[in-house]
Amino acid sequence: MGTDVPKQYLRLGSRALLEHSIAALMSDVRVGSVLVVVAPQDRHYLALAFPPTVRAARVGGASRGESVRNGLRALASEARDNDRVLVHDAARPCLSPRDLAALIDAAGADEAGGLLAAPLSDTLKRAEGRMVTATVDRAELWRAQTPQLFPFGILLRALEDCQDLTSVTDESSAVERLGLRPRLVDSIDANPKLTTPSDWPVAEAILRAGGRW
Repeated sequence: MGTDVPKQYLRLGSRALLEHSIAALMSDVRVGSVLVVVAPQDRHYLALAFPPTVRAARVGGASRGESVRNGLRALASEARDNDRVLVHDAARPCLSPRDLAALIDAAGADEAGGLLAAPLSDTLKRAEGRMVTATVDRAELWRAQTPQLFPFGILLRALEDCQDLTSVTDESSAVERLGLRPRLVDSIDANPKLTTPSDWPVAEAILRAGGRW
């Protein structure tokens, strides 16, 4: 993002990006509590006003997979294997209540869990350098999003069993290695991941339109 402050703490209207994402995740009453995983040296989160059901754990790792695994370890003393856990990116503040409810409804009862995703609509090209070598069939390809929902015990086992957590780009990929097939749940509303400064006006427009600004 070209700033000294981690992007999850940058302002998006009246709130930090992270606060928007937490509010989105807690829009469903079935989400009982939220654990925010931050880096051990992180102090920025102390300036945020978390609701009583939100707390932080300074156990973040060197990769996404390591951070999620450490967060699950922090919950191990209070969570049962069959409890459902949602993993959400702080950089996705536009998650809609409708999509969150659909994910919980569809994947909450599935033993393999599931994730929000959107089928690809663009034509895909394989290339060498800048030269096209093939057109890729998009018929069965989806763009994975978050939240992703899994039974606590299954997700923790999947991450504990993984030999290379840097290869875990999302939680579903770890669960798939157990031989399970997570359910894809259609993301109906815009749920972009904020990565560059150009993404900020897009998120602002979505949040304003939804009355969440």
